[in-house]
Amino acid sequence: MRRRLVTFSLALAFLVPGLTQAQNLADFEARLTKFTLDNGLKFLVFERHDAPVVSFVTHANVGSVDEQLGITGIAHVFEHMAFKGTSTIGTKDFAKEKKILDEMERVFQALRRERLKGHLADSSKIRQLSEEFARLEREADRYIEHDEYERVIDREGGTNLNATTGPDATRYFYSLPSNKLELWMSLESERFRDPVLREFYKEKNVVLEELRLGQNNPIRRLIEDLQAVAYEVHPYGRPVIGYKSDLELLTCQQAYDFFRRYYGANNLTIAIVGDVNPEEVKHLAKIYFGRLPKGEPPDPVITEEPEQEGERRFELEAPAQPFVIMAFHRPSINHPDDAVFEVLTDILGQGRTSRLYTRLVKQEKIAVQVSAFSGLTGEKYPGLFVCYAVPARGHTNQECEASMLDEIEKIKREPVTPEELQKAKDRARANLVRQLQDNLGLAMELAYYEVITGDWRNLFKKLDEIQAVSAEDVRRVASTYLTKRNRTVGHLVPVFAQTAN
Repeated sequence: MRRRLVTFSLALAFLVPGLTQAQNLADFEARLTKFTLDNGLKFLVFERHDAPVVSFVTHANVGSVDEQLGITGIAHVFEHMAFKGTSTIGTKDFAKEKKILDEMERVFQALRRERLKGHLADSSKIRQLSEEFARLEREADRYIEHDEYERVIDREGGTNLNATTGPDATRYFYSLPSNKLELWMSLESERFRDPVLREFYKEKNVVLEELRLGQNNPIRRLIEDLQAVAYEVHPYGRPVIGYKSDLELLTCQQAYDFFRRYYGANNLTIAIVGDVNPEEVKHLAKIYFGRLPKGEPPDPVITEEPEQEGERRFELEAPAQPFVIMAFHRPSINHPDDAVFEVLTDILGQGRTSRLYTRLVKQEKIAVQVSAFSGLTGEKYPGLFVCYAVPARGHTNQECEASMLDEIEKIKREPVTPEELQKAKDRARANLVRQLQDNLGLAMELAYYEVITGDWRNLFKKLDEIQAVSAEDVRRVASTYLTKRNRTVGHLVPVFAQTAN
């Protein structure tokens, strides 16, 4: 659950496959082409000719943090819908299908209005509208070519087709043979130029089922409660999947409105890494992606979380093993202390040599698992630094919490050792090598840093910043942020149903 360590360094370039010639920033820049279309859509193209394959990442600068109450979960739902096709992909007869889709929306809107009446709703009208909607769904299904988008990509040798939605961004990605560049241009531009949200209400039910299954997972519920308690006003306190009541009443029209607001060409960044010619990419991009409309730049989240003024605690009772989790507010990825948090996280709670693991698991044997990480709620805005422990049999949340807090206090009082500091920096290099070993990994990081930090070159800067972290920096950051008044603590308390005799 640790945030990806998306860092780079001049000294590291020779270690990464495909970057053997990039011995310095100038060499790397020579292989990276950046251009922006007239509509504001940005491209990053990195040449890597080791194999005839190309990876593509479309990074939409929108996530759950951009949602308002009433439409929570809509970013995730739209991500699902982006695979449903267009007016030419995924349909047998779009003219006929569209008439039914329009009628379905009219009926659902009426059904929604009636349900919003609460106890005054007419149950017979709800039943009648529900039956009519189900009939229209069955009729619409006759015109759908299910999974046609995925079948085309699979047939042409595509791999890793997927998408993810997080608090800060929605990302779509896959890889293709390098001779399929124009195919990707056509498919990817069409699904963001002419999306048809067919099967919207069926897919929404898939998301609702995912939410229901998540509610049966005590750890997931504990984490969502941690977010909700740690944040009073900022949308990082809401789950990415959204709230059940919002999802149930979410309409297809609201999803289209969300798309038009956040999927303008100027809110998209595309990274392409692999066996490509940048001039060919630029030529095709103008033809295919130049058609996408430019939107009004969406406003960033302006709500700021007020400073926490005292420890917050909560309990979740569930039929599960005990679990203790604590969170401290920390600054965003663009704050100067971000690199220090990378080192602090590594020393305190990453891996079997970390301080928390050594003490709780190896020495005291009061826990079977313990870790620390950042990025749970996002990184674009101030987020959370999190520690957790799973007590061993016969031991308690309280024991684990006491030892975790004691280790945190020690790191404030006593400088970390030179050996700990160096190991953390060495692991930063090793983590980066693993992440950038393939085209897709590099494309992800290029787009991420360009959008979240404002410049892909920060890939080069972050590891250098980590190398500059001192023992005093670690002590200062721990003392500043890992305080009682800045802390939220949650306990999962085991409660099992009694078996009747």
